[in-house]
Amino acid sequence: MTLPSVHTVREVLLQAQQLLTDALAIEPYEARLEAQLLLQTALNLDRAWLISHENDALGANIHAVFQASILRRSHGEPIAYILGRREFFGLDLMVTPATLIPRPDTETLVEAALAKLSEDKHLSILDLGTGSGAIALAIAKNCPQANVTAVDASSAALDVAKNNAYQLNIPNVQFQASNWFDALTHQRFDVIVSNPPYIEQDDKHLKQGDLRFEPITALASGTDGLNDIRQIVADCLIYLKPQGWLMLEHGYQQAPAVADLMANIGLVDIATFQDLSGNDRVTIGKNSLIVSTHWD
Repeated sequence: MTLPSVHTVREVLLQAQQLLTDALAIEPYEARLEAQLLLQTALNLDRAWLISHENDALGANIHAVFQASILRRSHGEPIAYILGRREFFGLDLMVTPATLIPRPDTETLVEAALAKLSEDKHLSILDLGTGSGAIALAIAKNCPQANVTAVDASSAALDVAKNNAYQLNIPNVQFQASNWFDALTHQRFDVIVSNPPYIEQDDKHLKQGDLRFEPITALASGTDGLNDIRQIVADCLIYLKPQGWLMLEHGYQQAPAVADLMANIGLVDIATFQDLSGNDRVTIGKNSLIVSTHWD
């Protein structure tokens, strides 16, 4: 499938809009926005330029680059991977197929964490399974006095996160290779946050839309989606300071199960927060200890 031979900005966008509308079964308005974004990237110009120069002719090289991007998108590849970028909590982040695509729902987790952080204390934060670094960097940017540790089992994901920290000039984040808590010997944190895998392994949505292209190990977790959450909750008290908080993103239907897991290990003040769509998305619980215990 190829785009028809066209010349002006307006013609190119109209043809791309139609192709994306038909191929992806999305609304024409959404298809046009995606086409504009891909053409902006090919031109390295903003949307205002596209509007004011809609009758300008496109060079053959730019048209070829744009056509390749549109065809990738028409086959279902996430636009974030095509662009290599995604905005999250005001940050422009690099993303690759080695990382999940940051989503607005996850901003609920960042907001919950920031609400518990004091502006005049140097608190320690742990982000488990950092991926692109979205959560860790958003917290660190908005709480510069905090010391944030971000871990991931994927070296490719850590490379992306480190690059994002460098490009955004956010110095108060340290990155470490670790499968959940495994490499964090004798460390304790005031807040532990995580957006772990929580989709059921046979969920049909894993074979639909953007999820088809994202790393399965960052999405699915056992038959009920809770395997990784169980592991994190079971081990968290070793790494939480007294009165420290555990904060987990989860599926819209998993809040009761996550709250029960937290209550069963003695966490208190358990609460669930809704995302922008009104779905249960983040559950938090506090370590009830007042005084630290000694390491074994």
